[in-house]
Amino acid sequence: MTWRLLLLTPLALLLVLFGLSNRHSVALKLWPFDLEWDAPLAVAVLLAAALAFLLGAGIAWASSLPHRRRARQMEAAARLLEAELAELKARVAREVGAAVPPPAVR
Repeated sequence: MTWRLLLLTPLALLLVLFGLSNRHSVALKLWPFDLEWDAPLAVAVLLAAALAFLLGAGIAWASSLPHRRRARQMEAAARLLEAELAELKARVAREVGAAVPPPAVR
């Protein structure tokens, strides 16, 4: 928990300073449409950074899908093999137990 605080405190401080330093209004326009939004420069830049981060996170998540599917398949195969091994051990134990004659009573 302490290391997170040590990493997040300077980042939060930089974001606050960036926001306070860049309060000038900019017009954000969406080209094919007649939309315009006046926002502080800091909001525009941080919004663009957040969207880029989400896009990158989505791409990373999507690229890991085949690996996670393969891991699930391997886990299922491992469970199947472990069940088969337990069944074989039980069968061997029964056969060994049946092959050993009971101790003689004197």
